[in-house]
Amino acid sequence: MKTGHDRKSGGFVHWAPRMASIVFVLFLALFSLDVFEPGRSVSEMLVGFLVHNIPVFVLAAVTAIAWKRPLIGGISFICAGILYVVLVFSQGVRGGLDWRLALAWSVQLSGIAFVIGGLYVADWRRGRGGEG
Repeated sequence: MKTGHDRKSGGFVHWAPRMASIVFVLFLALFSLDVFEPGRSVSEMLVGFLVHNIPVFVLAAVTAIAWKRPLIGGISFICAGILYVVLVFSQGVRGGLDWRLALAWSVQLSGIAFVIGGLYVADWRRGRGGEG
């Protein structure tokens, strides 16, 4: 029999990754606004805006799928975090970026993705009755 505390924590585990992923996707979308600057053509800005938002579109689609399939969301957000770390270190450090700065950037953005992924996995496990 579930107590009131179990229902409350179950609600948190269910809704936290969904709300966090929406906020995270909107936060990432803010980074694409730097393409709008004077002196650029409308087509340059539009293409830049779309290219900068590819991760936003992918993670928005993942969030929509994860709404009903939290394991897919968990795996996808964790993989997105790993991909970001790999890209920052492979491109940034090779391009002359100090490894400490690359690490700080990686922890800030990929850490959020890892937490969201972990919350989706926790929701999936809760939905399975905690088995496995």
